[in-house]
Amino acid sequence: MPRVRLPGDHDHRVERARLALRGTAVGDAFGQTFFGPPDRVKARVLARELRSPPWRYTDDTVMALGITRVLERQGEIVPDLLARTFADAYLREPDRGYGATAHKILQKIGNGVDWREASRAAFGGAGSMGNGAAMRAAPLGGYFAEDPDALVEQARLSAQVTHQHPEGQAGAIAVALAASWAWLHRDHSSAALGGGCALLEYVVEQVPEGATRAGLMMALKLPSDTDLPTAVAALGNGSNVCAHDTVPLVLWSVARHLDSYEEALWTLVAAQGDQDTTCAIAGGILALRVGPSGIPDEWESSREQHP
Repeated sequence: MPRVRLPGDHDHRVERARLALRGTAVGDAFGQTFFGPPDRVKARVLARELRSPPWRYTDDTVMALGITRVLERQGEIVPDLLARTFADAYLREPDRGYGATAHKILQKIGNGVDWREASRAAFGGAGSMGNGAAMRAAPLGGYFAEDPDALVEQARLSAQVTHQHPEGQAGAIAVALAASWAWLHRDHSSAALGGGCALLEYVVEQVPEGATRAGLMMALKLPSDTDLPTAVAALGNGSNVCAHDTVPLVLWSVARHLDSYEEALWTLVAAQGDQDTTCAIAGGILALRVGPSGIPDEWESSREQHP
């Protein structure tokens, strides 16, 4: 495959990927502090009660960091290198919250199995449709923001290493597109952007057909006064750890809170479900719109620092 050729400065694009990584890492660490008994989580959300630091990061951050490092070194996704990067990080710290399927795939890659074989073998040969490829995709949106065609292909390549199912890849594509849109529209007011509808429309236009796209279309059709329980009932909250029951709610929350990293993430922990992943995805996207100053200082200082 020929190398991706993009206009502009590689270092500038890397800085955007790092900004998305930063937002992902804070969201991941924030979200994972809200696992627990539902009533207790609900009370903490209502009181806006933060857990004492440090907030431990999970595999969401580890894998987003892996993507960012490959982009820094190569300027594009090289699947063989990305697979090795993921596996090496997993072997160093296998207790970072990886799901059962990720454990199996990364163990195989770490033991020398080709990533194509390891990824394809999941779920009886169907491949994973999980949300793991989506949770790490925001840095791609920062790096490839000006080239949507390259972005879609690079997001697909980044997903294939662990997610051979089309829905797992669609989740990564949707998140990368949303992140690129957030960067490109960072200077536009939310009112001028139709309260976030334009973000959902942009993503829906380019995401492959399937359950993830259908969920995003549902998010786009929900009335502006839809409450959170209704949105969760329609879109999911990541409880099934699938791309199609995770990404639509995240982008719905992002679209409703384009100017507030904080409010989007509080909405997602209130939704419960797979909170570290939903918050990681939203955090990576919104960091590209609100910039470093839009990430709460207290949250950033509370998270465990990654390498």
